[in-house]
Amino acid sequence: MTPGELQKRLREKSLPNLLLLYGEEPFFVDRTLREIIEQTVPAEARDFNLEIFHGKGCRVATVLDAARTLPVFSPRRLVIVRDLHALPADELDRFVDYLKDSVPETVLVCTAEKIDGRRKFYQVFKKSGELVEFKKLYENQIPAFVTAQARDAGYGFTEEGLALFCTRVGVSLQEIHGEIGKLRNYLGVRNVAEAADVMAVVSDSRVGSVFDLGDALGKGDCATALSLLHRLLADGVAPLLILNMITRHFRQLWKAHELLLQRVQEKEIARRIGINPYFLNALLAQARRIPGDAFRGVFEALLETDLALKSSGSSDAAVLEILVFRLTPEGVSRQGSS
Repeated sequence: MTPGELQKRLREKSLPNLLLLYGEEPFFVDRTLREIIEQTVPAEARDFNLEIFHGKGCRVATVLDAARTLPVFSPRRLVIVRDLHALPADELDRFVDYLKDSVPETVLVCTAEKIDGRRKFYQVFKKSGELVEFKKLYENQIPAFVTAQARDAGYGFTEEGLALFCTRVGVSLQEIHGEIGKLRNYLGVRNVAEAADVMAVVSDSRVGSVFDLGDALGKGDCATALSLLHRLLADGVAPLLILNMITRHFRQLWKAHELLLQRVQEKEIARRIGINPYFLNALLAQARRIPGDAFRGVFEALLETDLALKSSGSSDAAVLEILVFRLTPEGVSRQGSS
């Protein structure tokens, strides 16, 4: 059973009475477990019909006694065994007879970080019940997850704010969930989180480097940009995320350059670009430094870098270093003299 199919069964209130949730993403497992508790046993009946055990130190005989007990003032009884992987193999095998002849009125839900499909317990469980695996999200799925979590909390992000948030929190969904709540409290009645809001609430030393890298490139400071790039890579920041932030920075510079040529007022420039006015002066200084006819070459370099990072056989660090040289005058002169 897939997580989506389990959600459908939850909505239909037709849960199987044997269910094993497992995988590398505890956030999804814990969230689903909470939903199962909400759907299966009314709050007023949980004293009699909900029992939770933990694998470490758990006695299977006690769990089975609870599973074989009929519900009281409720159509179903819920028995949960968390961290099933902590149980020794011989203890797991004591479940087998129950799995073959489970009590229809009891929903037995187990959770585990990982399973060993060669063991008898899991083979019997697969035949008698349902196994649901929760996989970690890929890095490129994180922005959509963050956006959905924020929407559930009643707010959204500017493009820059979302990029900054994703860079700061990394890929831990539990951490993301916590920071989404902190940001909700900080925003108050506002319903859009900007980069300045994220900077005020979510702390990560790597992020200053990400934005400093964009600034160094915008200023044409090759040496500083290379130093920041190496630091980001050493800290584990994904190369494509670094490229994404650089691309966003130069896109804003190009927009600012064009709006300056049109003599648009600075306040209006900030609104059209979609950035906090706090960042505008530095951005305009960089936009004035770059000749308008240079931007086309900049974006050709960015596109070529994107293709190189997505192809096999290339060193990500070397590809990004070449980009830094191409985007800064100092680097261009070095390439010419090499």
